[in-house]
Amino acid sequence: MAVGGREGGGRAGGYDVAVVGGGLVGASIAWGLARLGQRVAVIDEGDVAFRASRGNFALVWVQSKGLGMPEYAAWTRRSSEGWDALASALREETGIDVAFDRPGGFNLALGEAELENRVAQLKRLHNQPDMVRYDYEVMDRAQVAAMLPHIGPDVIGATYCALDGHVNSLRLFRALHLGMQRLGAAYLPNRTVDRIEPRPGGGFAIATPAGTVEAAKVVLAAGIGNATLGPMVGLTVPVRPQRGQILVTERTAPFLRHPIVTVRQTDEGTVMMGDSQEEAGFDPTVGTPILSVMAERAMRMFPLIGRLNVVRTWAALRVMTRDGFPIYEQSAACPGAFVATCHSGVTLAANHALVLPRHVVDGHLPADVFEVFGAGRFDVPAAA
Repeated sequence: MAVGGREGGGRAGGYDVAVVGGGLVGASIAWGLARLGQRVAVIDEGDVAFRASRGNFALVWVQSKGLGMPEYAAWTRRSSEGWDALASALREETGIDVAFDRPGGFNLALGEAELENRVAQLKRLHNQPDMVRYDYEVMDRAQVAAMLPHIGPDVIGATYCALDGHVNSLRLFRALHLGMQRLGAAYLPNRTVDRIEPRPGGGFAIATPAGTVEAAKVVLAAGIGNATLGPMVGLTVPVRPQRGQILVTERTAPFLRHPIVTVRQTDEGTVMMGDSQEEAGFDPTVGTPILSVMAERAMRMFPLIGRLNVVRTWAALRVMTRDGFPIYEQSAACPGAFVATCHSGVTLAANHALVLPRHVVDGHLPADVFEVFGAGRFDVPAAA
């Protein structure tokens, strides 16, 4: 397509929906829209983007979500419970097993102070008004050892939640992309969005160096890039990058069935370690001091990790809001424009694929679910 050309969906009027961003959030939404019969275009900057999807830890995690916003706990649990359906549908449509498993997850405590702080945090979480209720357990060392026999001597207890699980995130990413394209979605890679222009009669023209994409609706799912794109359609999206680093070991015999919030053994036998939360701006480089701290803590949890070779390390940039919770919003100024941004693209993939697309098709985000996630919440302190 020559620069200055126009792309539609193969029929007059362009696409039904253009999704800006082809990471896990955008791909999940696009797959869900395509399953609903929508003509979808996914405009993706490609691997030059600060793509959070390349650095995720692949947890489907419930037990710690929602302190300060109980509605987020409900949204997270809803997605966790939808994950079986998502994994089954992807396997049926693409033949790819994303290795979703929900055996329950642990947050291990290395010392009494850690366990006390963790228990206090969960009590505060579950004491919130309107908090969705779910079971969790506080375990002593003997109870943990019965389920995780390879723990080290420094582990004195843990919290456990049966709703927690994990997946193979690379297969998930592949399955979503393959699935959406088999359903007719157009994947338009290596394109930055220069501007988004609302049309007087409705719809949008999305200008890229490779041409203009026209669509009746647009969903901004570009992660950190949403901060720049949002104002083009009347939306404020205050997000910032937060660096996270990960180590991966060589394959080893299975020893860790349950995911730990900072350590997990993948279905392929490697061990992943990662829990850094660094305010480093747009710098995705790795650093030995952070990696060594994460590795040392992981070895205290499971000493046998110390015998394994580290084969890969990397860093990526999470998409963070001021309070850490997602932003879902539709534009009042530009009807048909939506934004979806979060730092839990794996955990929330079932919601993004199976729930959110229906509301985009309807052209309305129900207030009883989504109003609390609007960016207007950040204006409250300033107006108080």
